[in-house]
Amino acid sequence: MKKVTALTLACLIAASLLLSGCSVRRDDTTAAGTNSSGSTKRVVNVCSWGEYIDEDLIDRFEEETGITVNYQTAESNEALYSLLKTGAGDYDVIVPSDYMIARLISEDMLAELNYDNIPNYALIDEQYKGLNFDPDNKYTVPYTWGTLGIIYNTSMVDEEITSWDAMFDSKYAGSVLMIRNSRDALAAALLDLGYSLNTTDEEEIRQAYALLSDAKSKGVYQGFVMDEVFQKMEGGNAAIAMYYAGDYLTMLENNEDLAFVIPEEGSNWFVDAMCVLKNAQHKEEAEAWINFIASTEANLANMDYIWYASPNAEALAEYPAYYEETYGEELDMGLYEIMAAPQEVLDRCEIYENLPAPVLTLYNDLWTELGI
Repeated sequence: MKKVTALTLACLIAASLLLSGCSVRRDDTTAAGTNSSGSTKRVVNVCSWGEYIDEDLIDRFEEETGITVNYQTAESNEALYSLLKTGAGDYDVIVPSDYMIARLISEDMLAELNYDNIPNYALIDEQYKGLNFDPDNKYTVPYTWGTLGIIYNTSMVDEEITSWDAMFDSKYAGSVLMIRNSRDALAAALLDLGYSLNTTDEEEIRQAYALLSDAKSKGVYQGFVMDEVFQKMEGGNAAIAMYYAGDYLTMLENNEDLAFVIPEEGSNWFVDAMCVLKNAQHKEEAEAWINFIASTEANLANMDYIWYASPNAEALAEYPAYYEETYGEELDMGLYEIMAAPQEVLDRCEIYENLPAPVLTLYNDLWTELGI
């Protein structure tokens, strides 16, 4: 394994900044592209997730193109949506997840891409094109894909965890970290109850909420977290957490006692994709950024750094050899299959769909009622 404590330090810094979104990489250039001396330069404003890019790629892009990258983060899809709706985020490129992309398209918030400016789109595997969030391939270029599961500390848990039950079990009271976004948290409860994570049945959703609320009231949860999970799980401060496979692999580098499982009831597999906002001020620069990131070279470097699977077919196939060449040792294929889940695992999972407006309202109301 290869990354060092810089990731953990970055996570601590990110956790101390504003909950809804924060700048993690800025120079003296404003979002509009005018620097402090008043001169104009080419810029692109990017908003993605924390711990989700090899920042050397930003430097390389800037050197190759002369375009300055203003890179910011948001905590979750819902936080990003709030930023966009309130006008608080002045972005060109965003990297939402599948279901949020569908919502943004339905609300006419995304620009159609000029794929002539993105020739590396041809390198994206067909499996990640034409999905339900962008069926006609007009708005997106996939960035990464992965799975959602349970991370647990084998030195603190006296059994192999196989079910979502663990996220609601009082025997682990005070040691469980629940994810701090409504879609994923309620998905865990829905799956534990045997329901689809895309259900629109109000009674099923309310049952899932009741399961989550009951566990919260019984003190099962040490907290509801996003990137704070790195510090807590790496440091042995919590025993169980719901989070993403790629981030588990990062945590494993700092705590070898951690294990990851896709529960027997199934889970979510997701695709995050690069999009350009309809009101973007730097569309040409945005498409240049997207094309650069979609390249095989960038995907190999990024996959190696963030441990999320690449939708670039060449990069995904070449990664084991890339790893061996880079580190002088063979890649642990068990870890590779956690990063890039095999088809038999994906067959047990569902991709999120954009839920109807009344169901989204119900989710929001229940999440507010939960008091997170």
